[in-house]
Amino acid sequence: MKLNRRLNQLTEADYHHLLVHYRRYTDFNSLGLFRSLLENEKLSLEQQLRLRNAAAAVFPKFYEFLQLKDPDTYLRLSTLGQALTVADERAAWAAIRRTQQRILTEKRIRHRNFGTYTKHNCGYDTCPFNGLMVRQGARLAEGVMRFDTDKRICYGGHADHRAEQRRRERKAWPSRRKYLEK
Repeated sequence: MKLNRRLNQLTEADYHHLLVHYRRYTDFNSLGLFRSLLENEKLSLEQQLRLRNAAAAVFPKFYEFLQLKDPDTYLRLSTLGQALTVADERAAWAAIRRTQQRILTEKRIRHRNFGTYTKHNCGYDTCPFNGLMVRQGARLAEGVMRFDTDKRICYGGHADHRAEQRRRERKAWPSRRKYLEK
């Protein structure tokens, strides 16, 4: 059975029915459900809060993993109806970063090539790279959250190899100078 409706056009009763019978629908998308709570204009703030709590109770693991998959949506959902100061927002991002690190180590995930981390998103509407699939650690992935444990990807081999190659080039420079003088 298909839903055949946009999730952000549902009423509160439709959301509750969907949360109870979500397994019946072949086109159900849990990420779309959480995003639609933020985009739905038919719902009041109290209804959004009730539905967020109900959806988090039905999908507790996904709601926690949402911090890793789409941290912007998670922050907007978790602070729904609150007026944040700059310090509050920084503290929330720091908490999300710590939780992301914990989830990655618990699940033994060594990469973040999923969710919002797979596409370039610098925040500028005129950027020609918006929506472009990027590799983790690449320079185009600037808007991506970084961790202290991240290592820079060296595309010419290992970092030790590159350092050794640069050292050899430095040592070879005087001999190249003699060759150029002739």
